[in-house]
Amino acid sequence: MALPAAHDSEKRRERSLLHDGLRYLESEPYYLPTADEVSLFEKCHQRGLSVMLKGPTGCGKTRFVEHMAWRLGRPLVTVACHDDLSASDLTGRYLVRGGDTVWQDGPLTLAARLGAICYLDEIVEARQDTIVVIHPLSDDRRLLPLEKTRELIEAAEGFQLVISYNPGYQNVLKELKPSTRQRFVAIDFDFPRNELEWRIVQHEGGVDEPTARSLVALAARMRNLKDRGLVEVPSTRLLVATARLIAEGIPPIDACRSALVAPLSDDPELLGALRDLVSAVIA
Repeated sequence: MALPAAHDSEKRRERSLLHDGLRYLESEPYYLPTADEVSLFEKCHQRGLSVMLKGPTGCGKTRFVEHMAWRLGRPLVTVACHDDLSASDLTGRYLVRGGDTVWQDGPLTLAARLGAICYLDEIVEARQDTIVVIHPLSDDRRLLPLEKTRELIEAAEGFQLVISYNPGYQNVLKELKPSTRQRFVAIDFDFPRNELEWRIVQHEGGVDEPTARSLVALAARMRNLKDRGLVEVPSTRLLVATARLIAEGIPPIDACRSALVAPLSDDPELLGALRDLVSAVIA
């Protein structure tokens, strides 16, 4: 069963009530394209191709998926993957309700039935035996076999599978198998260029242009420390959080130390160096 486009507000509210976890975006999520990712995603959607987003934490992958779901008028199901995620968590399970045993669709099944975009965030965190369940949905078969209900679900029109991961987190134990990777069209992400990033920080953080530019300049210098012990560099998401604190009246240096520096490390020496950098860049 395919859902109507997201511009039918009456049905949209009804469907939202009927299916928890199915998200309809009524207004445009703010997103500035960095290359041709929007047109590439649209072409993939038109041809029913699954998409893999690769990029560092907090660079805008999730916001991009939200923007595309709104742009394409499709509902969105988001799953944050983790070590304990089972195949049943994705496909569904039988539950006991009022003395009866009833089947409850999982988010993947729900998206396939209703023609939604299903976004599996940080897919490498899930176990390999869980990832395998998406294989028949992510190639040209577009099928989801449910052994427990003896169903073979053909993905509804509009269904699209999207996964994301941070290549910097991969290791031998957490790496996508070639048999999984080769079912997806890959789109690479990175932190936006400076002229785009300060506009994002200004818009999302609610600060003026000079403040946004200063935060982006600070982040650029901090990202140069990646090879000097800084495991994770400051993301655009951290910059937005810092800007929001400043917009709420927190002094800029204090906001930077709490929202930008402290989340990055627990190493006293590294934290000291980052704080010195804040003092040098932020007036």
